[in-house]
Amino acid sequence: MRVAFLLYEGFTALDWVGPYDVLVTLPDVEPLLVAERAGPVRDKAGAIEVSASHSFEQVREPDVLVVPGGLGNRVLLDHEPLLAWIRAVHASAQWTTSVCTGSLLLAAAGLLDGVPATTHWRERDLLASLGAKPVPDRVVEHGKLITAAGVSAGIDMALRLVELTHGERAAASAQLAIEYDHGPYATR
Repeated sequence: MRVAFLLYEGFTALDWVGPYDVLVTLPDVEPLLVAERAGPVRDKAGAIEVSASHSFEQVREPDVLVVPGGLGNRVLLDHEPLLAWIRAVHASAQWTTSVCTGSLLLAAAGLLDGVPATTHWRERDLLASLGAKPVPDRVVEHGKLITAAGVSAGIDMALRLVELTHGERAAASAQLAIEYDHGPYATR
């Protein structure tokens, strides 16, 4: 399963690394770190530099897209190269997901028009202004779209994705592997 993790200047590190750590527990996952151009990308604090292994042109049909949030995405809400890539990838992906304010990018790309979705609680009004129907839930599923609320909810989203793609036992194993004591598998 090819999983594209979108990176951009100003992303929130836990928004991508939380789902990454969950999903790479699966033996069939090929993680792809994708940015507009391959190369170094800095997180919102500028302290963590991650190297995007692939450019948008190199990744056209992943099975899963994970869009992290971060303060850097506000300047990208009308950046057509990014939004066009998100739309194109979504068309063929089995799952399109977001963490925190990553849902703002999905909405700006037109994927959440009239759709229930979640984001960080402080950004629900902005999400609504972009056409989505914000809900306060930690994880929201709508067809092949899965949005997660603030930062750590990305781990819950990824565990749910594992359950959907590989079953409940795999999700429980992934949760145990990362010793995550929250969410649907915490008491199992």
